[in-house]
Amino acid sequence: MIRRGLAFAGAVLLAGCMVGPDYSRPAAPVPVAFKERAGWKLSQPADAIDKGAWWSIYHDPELDRLERMVALSNQNVKSFEAQYRNAVALVAEAQSGLYPSLGIAPGISRSGSGGGGFSGGTTGGTTGATGSSGSTSHFSGGGPLTSYSLTGSASWAPDLWGRVRREVESSVAGAQVSAADLANATLSAQGVLAADYFSLRYQDSLAILLQQTVEAYRRALQITENQYRAGTTPPLDYATALAQLQSAQAQLAGVEVLRQQYEHAIAVLTGHPPSDLTIPPAPLTNDVPVAPPGLPSTLLERRPDIAAAERAMQQENALIGVQVAAFYPTISLSAVGGFAGNPLSQLLNASNSLWSLGAAGGETLFEGGLRTASVAAARATYDSAVASYRQTVLTAFQQVEDALSSLRILEQQAAAEARAVQSAQRAVQVALNTYRAGTAVYTAVITEQTLLLVDQQSALSVQQGRLLNSVALIQALGGGWTTHDLPAPDQVKTFNPLLP
Repeated sequence: MIRRGLAFAGAVLLAGCMVGPDYSRPAAPVPVAFKERAGWKLSQPADAIDKGAWWSIYHDPELDRLERMVALSNQNVKSFEAQYRNAVALVAEAQSGLYPSLGIAPGISRSGSGGGGFSGGTTGGTTGATGSSGSTSHFSGGGPLTSYSLTGSASWAPDLWGRVRREVESSVAGAQVSAADLANATLSAQGVLAADYFSLRYQDSLAILLQQTVEAYRRALQITENQYRAGTTPPLDYATALAQLQSAQAQLAGVEVLRQQYEHAIAVLTGHPPSDLTIPPAPLTNDVPVAPPGLPSTLLERRPDIAAAERAMQQENALIGVQVAAFYPTISLSAVGGFAGNPLSQLLNASNSLWSLGAAGGETLFEGGLRTASVAAARATYDSAVASYRQTVLTAFQQVEDALSSLRILEQQAAAEARAVQSAQRAVQVALNTYRAGTAVYTAVITEQTLLLVDQQSALSVQQGRLLNSVALIQALGGGWTTHDLPAPDQVKTFNPLLP
């Protein structure tokens, strides 16, 4: 009988269907080509992004050392990694609904009854003051009894309409969303670290520039002092040159404030207290590598945030099926079997066996529109996920275009600033020579020196901007990540709760 019941249950399961819409990825607004690619030549070197270690494109050992700490020690990344493990465990929870629930219940009981009655008769005799004769009496009572039982039970609700399978599908997609979020959080932390690193190097280069400026101003101060002692210039020139030198020295001292803040931020990004990390000074690199953007259509497969938004659509689409399944009747199967008797040594005999099989069904006839409203809410949530996906795609293309246009424009600005610095250097030299010759006032020298410093700082700022936009472009392109890095559904479903 039990075999027939299991066979029937298996047939019911195989005949089950999955209600609700099957998922297919909606279309997204994808351009044919990037606007900024037209007529724009990538600056050199234009290396390919190293998968995973995308920062290696900058060929900076110190940056490489720091970036590798992010995935291991960054606390935000660790938080997303824990969320992914939680999402995978939820898949296992959803899968448990596909299987029967089994139980076993051993038992022992001891019972008895106490008390009795008095019975007797008289056959004759005499009665005295102290007793009687010719009578008999009998007391009767029941002893304690021990009984044993061992029963097993099974219950199962066949997934006839695919409600549980839709829940599993939604949970698997949710785990993939979490995996993509983890990849996006890692990429974001790595990008912020690279940006902070190049900003720190900008401060190092600015410090070098201001040190050189201070030395140049010292030499100019010596010239004014010599001229003043020779009586060829007024004391105002010496005082002005001294004030200019002291102003540059103050600027140099202030650079260290921002540098320390960037160093502290990098320490936190790598999961260390600020006091544990010291980055030796080094100038800002002159090379600005630019990763080739490729075709716009490939961007959908290269960004983890787009992958997360796409997986979220399937997650919500499957939940529509969960709500639709509520319209259909539910069936549950149950079985109980075991042994009961006494003594324990003979408990498992066939004569002590017992069993039962049962089936039940149920269908809600009226809920005041609850199920219809639940399906409508699930569809609205799915539509919201579709809109979020398309907005994420549009934002991704905007970020790529922004980075490409910024790199193109900043490259042109860098060339113009380089020419301006060269001209300003020549102007300073001419002004100093004419001042020595006595044919120009010192204010002309100060003006040219001030313009030179402004141009040099602008050139450094442009170089920093180019590097920051180079990092932004790599982030916008996904940092070497692809959707192939997402865990496959089968990988998510093979979760082992015994593993750490």
